[in-house]
Amino acid sequence: MFKKTALAAAFGAVALVGASQVQAADYVVDTEGQHAFVQFKINHLGYSYILGNFESFTGQFHYDADNLEASSVEMEVDVTSLNTNHAERDRHFLSDDFLSAGTYPTATFVSTGFEPSGENEGTLTGELTLKGETREIEMPVTLMGEGEDPWGSYRAGFEGSTMLTLGDFGIDMSAFPEVMHELELYVTFEGVRQ
Repeated sequence: MFKKTALAAAFGAVALVGASQVQAADYVVDTEGQHAFVQFKINHLGYSYILGNFESFTGQFHYDADNLEASSVEMEVDVTSLNTNHAERDRHFLSDDFLSAGTYPTATFVSTGFEPSGENEGTLTGELTLKGETREIEMPVTLMGEGEDPWGSYRAGFEGSTMLTLGDFGIDMSAFPEVMHELELYVTFEGVRQ
């Protein structure tokens, strides 16, 4: 649901919650080291779950522990990188029956606000664009940790999840049981301070 240059876990969770020793800084999501994931979970006919992820995406965020409301995040995901470990199902998900990835190969998330709700927690608000439809979503997020890494860089890691109603993004699920009309989006990543 998002492409390459900058989302949104997908996109689209990133927190920007408080750690007192962190200074205001810009971070790039570490996708090269495979320290970031945009994943999803959807019920399958009420019997089990289908789990999947988007393998290609980029992101960046600004984090200011002293002014959390000024924090922001952008992510971009390559929808065509969807993987549920079943090639035929992936082709179906990417077809015009669902994501129309040929027409809408990119999904994006751009934050519009952040509201702290406790130590290392808060709610990220922003615009998710998927299949050409833009909707405002809210995602509770958590700061997982931050500090120096063994290679001399400074990192901060976040996770978040939210439920998406697929019909809000023009994905017609009327032929399927109601339990399949929503999808859980989960995003987790480390950012490297620039």
